[in-house]
Amino acid sequence: MQRKTLIHAECPIALSLERVGEWWSILIMRDALQGLRRFEEFSRSLEIAPNMLTRRLNSLVEDGLLERQAYSQRPLRYQYVPTAKGEDFAGVLLALVAWGNRHYAPEGESVQIVERGSGRPLQPMMVDRADGRLVPLDQCTVQAGPAASAGMRQRLESLALESLAETP
Repeated sequence: MQRKTLIHAECPIALSLERVGEWWSILIMRDALQGLRRFEEFSRSLEIAPNMLTRRLNSLVEDGLLERQAYSQRPLRYQYVPTAKGEDFAGVLLALVAWGNRHYAPEGESVQIVERGSGRPLQPMMVDRADGRLVPLDQCTVQAGPAASAGMRQRLESLALESLAETP
């Protein structure tokens, strides 16, 4: 059975999942953003089959999240460095950490989100573009953007109406 592609989807979640929706890709990006660079480092950290690691690294390079850079000429060896697009994926990973801690860590957090300089615990927030005000994620929703098709606008409007109807 051929896997369905989401490459032509309008939804940004679907488009993102097309690039990193496979769990090995997310774990490779986690390790790359924590400083791992070389094939052997990823292999050791993830205990992943070499052929799967090669496929996932190639896919992340093709999708522009990692850049392949030679670090040895004889023999030719590469390291994988996050691009600006890859660095932006850190926000997704931090949101997954917060969500996982909230719902799947009854014994306590094994990983915490902290401020780099102070080590003080943080929680993901959104920033109001207009005034810089911090907004908790549970206060956020989505709406159609300027480039939304009529179908996307209709879909989001009907979901919003259903949500309002369910609110007590």
